Order: sequence, then structure tokens, then C-alpha cells
Amino acid sequence: MSATMPAAVYTLHGIQLESRPVPMIQEPRDAIVRVTRSTICTSDLHILHGAVPQAKPGVILGHEFVGEVVEAGPAIRNLKPGDRVTANCETFCGECWFCRRGYINNCEKGGWMLGCRIDGCHSAYVRVPFADTGLTPIPSGVSDEDALFVGDILSSGYFGAELADIHPGDTVAVIGAGPVGLCAAQCARLLGAKQIILMDLDDFRLQVARENGLADILLNPIKHDIESEVRRHTQGRGADGVIEAAGGKDTFETAWKIARPNASVALIAMYEKAQIFPLPDMYGKNLTFRTGGVDACHCGELLEHIAAGRLRTDFLITHRGTLKEILTGYQVFGQRQDHCLKWVIVNDK
Repeated sequence: MSATMPAAVYTLHGIQLESRPVPMIQEPRDAIVRVTRSTICTSDLHILHGAVPQAKPGVILGHEFVGEVVEAGPAIRNLKPGDRVTANCETFCGECWFCRRGYINNCEKGGWMLGCRIDGCHSAYVRVPFADTGLTPIPSGVSDEDALFVGDILSSGYFGAELADIHPGDTVAVIGAGPVGLCAAQCARLLGAKQIILMDLDDFRLQVARENGLADILLNPIKHDIESEVRRHTQGRGADGVIEAAGGKDTFETAWKIARPNASVALIAMYEKAQIFPLPDMYGKNLTFRTGGVDACHCGELLEHIAAGRLRTDFLITHRGTLKEILTGYQVFGQRQDHCLKWVIVNDK
């Protein structure tokens, strides 16, 4: 193993590629993982936009990755060198009050750490704290790229579908056909939704949804009156559940307006600006709002669904490049150039 490695580092002036020391075990529950695939997430862009105050300048970015364990701390019993693993985007101890109840996003010793408060995966190697809870072995037959999104955007989509309180036969509206929204639509179907209405400003993204059978009704707010269309497809009631995965200027308002009375509205978008909660206008709808960072508790289950062919994410990968090309990747992904959905960093030996 080389003593240094290239790494994409967050600075107050943006992102830069630096040479950094290869990480070492620091705590008994640490593992060192050789990153084989990683990807750029919208959350990484939020850091660069200054919308994540807890992010530390100088940290290596990235939290969405798969790789191979090269070293495991002395307290690790469920992993060994050579294991292929996918990483949870949340670091969690598994033992505190929140973790014992499944609220791992609020772990008293963790939370969003990788690529935010400690060095992340946009490098050749990464140190993973609490690796025995944060890393999940990848089954044989599931490729690294098939497993890449399990610990973040696929978990986020599943989390949104859970928060929407879906019942068999429901109509679920998903706002945003980005990677998380496309995953949310797929997971809503998995949980029993009969009709899925997906909306986005980008026709290419809606076309991806159409080609992969992710939604029944596709709407572009530029071309359609969203409220009228949702009512038309729900016998005038509105959607039984709404998943807001866009985080746009007006998307929160759209979410509560298209929900039927007594519906659940799941807010899984990461907003960069405060949202207005107009309670007088909502009076009488009796809506339930559920929001928060993803509690990615189902990585093993999601991998089983992928292995069985019930979930897939290969259509999200539109671009690939090497770690040395990652600055270009941030530009392409951040500006949605060439219809970029996900830009994957390939770290083959």
C-alpha cells in the first residue's frame, strides 16, 4: 500500500485534488477500505455551497462508496480483509439510545461524518469508524456498481417511501426525478403503491423513469398544471402519499398542496433555504409531515432485493471517470452537463 494517495478535498474556495496520507486504524471498531467505486452526491454539492455548517474545511469529500476491506480493527468480528462491502452514509455506534431505536441518523457518537466531519471516500482508501455497523458485505452475484447506491440514495429513496406511509393500492406522488426521486419511486412500488406520479422539470429524467418502468404518470411543471393533473388521476382527492425529493424553490408548497386530506408527506430533500409552513392555508387537511436525514437501516435488505432483481440502480450511472478526473466529475454532475445523473469514480487496481 502506497504511503500517500490522491484525494478530493473541501476548501473554503471550493474543491481541490491533493496528495494525502493513506489512513490508518485509530479505534478498535475501525476498518480501512480500498475504495473501488464511489460517486458524487448532491450532499457533496451542498457542502461546497456552504449549506452544511458542520462540514470541516480540509476534509476529504465523499460518503457514497463500495470497496474491499484491507484492514479491520481488533474489535471487528463480522468483517475481514478481502470482503467486498457497501458503506452506510451514516456513521452509527449501534448502542446508544437513538441507535437502539433505529434512529441511526441521530447516533450520539456518529451521524453524517464521512466526507463532512472526517475524511470521506473521494480517495483511494478510507477509514470507516464503527465499521461493524456501517459496512455491509456485498453478496456474490451483486457487482460493486450494483451495490454502490445502497448506503445512500437507494436507502434515502426507501426511507422516503417508508415515511410516506404507503398502503397497498395507494397513489404516491414523487416530486423530483433525480437519483433519490427515481429510487423513491422504485421503492414506493416495492412497498405496494399501485399508481406512481412522478414530476420533474427535466424531460430527460422523466424519460429515464419511463424507460425503466418507474412511474405510471410523468408530469413536467412547465407543461402541466401539477395540482390539476394529480387531482385528475386521483378522483379529485389528491395523492395518498407524497415524497418530496427535489428541494426546489416551490416544491415544498407543491408537496402539501397535491396531498389528499389526512395524507403523509415525506420530506427527504435537503433544502438550502428555509421553507414557509403556511398553517392557516393547510388548516383542515390534517396532513402528517415526516422529515429528516436518512436512517439507512436496511442495507442488507436492499442488497437482497437487488440480488433477487426486485430493485436496480444501474440506469442511474450516466458517467464514469478516474479519481484524477474527479474535478471534472464535480463540474459535470453539479451543472447537470450531458444529462448527468450520477458520475462514478472508478478505482480499479
